[in-house]
Amino acid sequence: MNNRKWADKIRKIEPYVPGEQPQMKDIIKLNTNENPYPPSPRVKKVMKEFSTDKLRLYPSFKFEELKNVLCAAYGINKDELYIGNGSDEVLALCFAAFFNSDKPILMADITYSFYDVWSEFFNVKYEKIPLNDKFEINRVDYYKENGGVIIANPNAPTSIYMGLDDIEDIVKHNESSIVIVDEAYIDFGGESAVGLIKKYDNLVVVQTFSKSRSLAGIRIGYAMADKALIDVLEAVKNSFNSYTVSVFSQTAAAECAADIEYFDECRKKIMKTREWTIGELDKLGFKTLPSMTNFIFTKNNNIEAKKLFEYLRSKKIIVRYFDKKRINEYLRITIGTDEEMEKLIEAIKEYS
Repeated sequence: MNNRKWADKIRKIEPYVPGEQPQMKDIIKLNTNENPYPPSPRVKKVMKEFSTDKLRLYPSFKFEELKNVLCAAYGINKDELYIGNGSDEVLALCFAAFFNSDKPILMADITYSFYDVWSEFFNVKYEKIPLNDKFEINRVDYYKENGGVIIANPNAPTSIYMGLDDIEDIVKHNESSIVIVDEAYIDFGGESAVGLIKKYDNLVVVQTFSKSRSLAGIRIGYAMADKALIDVLEAVKNSFNSYTVSVFSQTAAAECAADIEYFDECRKKIMKTREWTIGELDKLGFKTLPSMTNFIFTKNNNIEAKKLFEYLRSKKIIVRYFDKKRINEYLRITIGTDEEMEKLIEAIKEYS
């Protein structure tokens, strides 16, 4: 018997739809903003030397080794740093911890689509504020009364970066609210707002190891903020799951973060390839938004984006298409290796 009398008692929510993880062989995967280069060689060494005996014990929730490296890099104290299981989990816990007002939180109308999902999940009221015609945030739109602010900087999927002066202006105009700046892509050309956390106790800066550190597969994210906010975040996490990051992930992340030279080398290669790709697309009549990320957001007024997306897929080149108002003429293309991007350009020339 299947009468589902319980149906009115369960949560109904529209989930976040992640980028496709295709199982086809020999593809060029440019749809989920993963790093095309392997993580630091130090991670391989960790894997080789890792003792499986450690897996019978719960992982440390103090993150001493990893915190030492990150705090030294950012010039912050250990009590100003929270480490979690990927920036998605960190951000979700931030929503639960900091957005508890009767007033709506503010977010851009075109941004990371997990934000409204978390808002619905945690019953947080929210208001989407339209970006301008250049897909930029107008800072004065965020001066009004609110229950919090969430900004992706650089923004996804548009790739647009907002200067630090504008970020600080928004933080200053919202002293009674928590402002979260999601910096998943900050290492590809922008300037982090982390230097502002000692000046403003209402600012939370969130970063990740998934993009510039090539560690999307082990899920490490972190938040940096005033100690009082980090204490609240820790309390929320410990009310949900005290052991969020595996033993191996902690060790691998610490070694990866310490390898500054390799990190710098990889991100610079990606930025160089990004500029080459934009130049080549420009020759083909594409208009690409300014990018400070490891992806580009581009369109060609003479080519239907969805059809090009489908053609590239037939050639085993996977990019991202969003069938949404205002952006359905664009493709989001992750920056791969030089060879991968050359193949992308050749495929687009064939289509054109």
